[in-house]
Amino acid sequence: MKTISLDKPSMQNTTKNTDTPQEKPSRDYVVCAKEFSVYYGNFHAVKAVDVNFERGKVTAIIGPSGCGKSTFLRCVNRMNDLVDGCRTTGLLALDGIDIYHRHIDIVELRRRIGMVFQRPNPFPKSIYDNVAYGVRLKGKTRKSELGEIVETSLRRAALWEEVKDRLHTNALGLSGGQQQRLCIARALAIKPEVLLMDEPCSALDPKSTARIEDLIAELSEDYTIAIVTHNMQQAARVSDFTAFFYEGNLVEFGATDQLFTNPKNKATNDYITGRFG
Repeated sequence: MKTISLDKPSMQNTTKNTDTPQEKPSRDYVVCAKEFSVYYGNFHAVKAVDVNFERGKVTAIIGPSGCGKSTFLRCVNRMNDLVDGCRTTGLLALDGIDIYHRHIDIVELRRRIGMVFQRPNPFPKSIYDNVAYGVRLKGKTRKSELGEIVETSLRRAALWEEVKDRLHTNALGLSGGQQQRLCIARALAIKPEVLLMDEPCSALDPKSTARIEDLIAELSEDYTIAIVTHNMQQAARVSDFTAFFYEGNLVEFGATDQLFTNPKNKATNDYITGRFG
């Protein structure tokens, strides 16, 4: 089957179910959604969203439970393909390539877009094997190369000093916060361009949460990050831009400082001030 490469530097996008590329308006946006909708059967979960994730910035996605924020995030690396009855309309593009084009290489897409979930999900393997897992799938098996990648990834996830003497012990023996940082290291090992984080701190204690937030700030120098969070203070601390979702709609999007201090929409103000949610 013909596939569309995501490695080529072309800044073009494609219309769904066609082979004709169209010019992308800007190189600044890594992820671009235009009139993007998500349906679960007859339920319209995400409604004609227009939003862009700027290269090298952190975007927080906020909103009450069931508003469509996690659904939208999971569509960015096509995790919702695994949900029966899920379908999408409109455009969702990575570097100008429509990720829902019928010829897209989904394995390559998920290499380019890493994902960290709400609860830590390390494999029941050693710490070393967890980080090396995706790299081995790409065909890299030389011990020296793997060792370097594992160490670099664990250092980037601020975990190396804590685990360097027990790399071959089971990852399930780590604390919850350490497991989450291990999952981040596992995602970083395959050198993604975008890192998606779906409530990455919701199951962690305050100390571990602070470590993850510090890590997001460090990683934002090299990655485009999108984080779903219910924590308004966390969104204000870690993000450059914030998107507020409500009942499947993108109600407001803008610079985080502006949105939290002078929101344009009353619903946004009511949510961030705790009047509902």
